[in-house]
Amino acid sequence: MPPLANILPTLPWTYIEIIINVVATLGAILVTYGIFLEAERKQDAVFTIGAACLLVYSLWIGNKIFSVAMAGLMVGSFIELIEIMLGRHEHTEKLITEYKCPSGNCPHEQNLKK
Repeated sequence: MPPLANILPTLPWTYIEIIINVVATLGAILVTYGIFLEAERKQDAVFTIGAACLLVYSLWIGNKIFSVAMAGLMVGSFIELIEIMLGRHEHTEKLITEYKCPSGNCPHEQNLKK
C-alpha cells in the first residue's frame, strides 16, 4: 500500500483533479489574505481572483450553494473594483468618521476628518 494511502485514500488523482485542488487551495488562501489587506483596490482584486478560483472548484464538485456564494462574491468584488478604477467609488465624511471612531465618543474628532 502506498505511503500516502492513509492520508489521501482517493489517490491516485488525475491531472485535472490535481489542478482543481491546487486552484481551490489558491482561492482559499487569496480570500483569507484579502481580509487582511487595507487598500480597497488590492482587496477587491484579490477577492475577485480568489472567488473565481473557488467558483471553479465549486462548479467541479457540483455544490450549487457554494457556487452561488462564490459567484456573488466574485461579481460584487469585481463591480467595486471597477467603480474604484473609474473613480465612482466614494466615501462620505460621515462614513469615514464612523469607520475611524465607531463609538462616536472620540476625543479628537477634528483630527479624524483629515
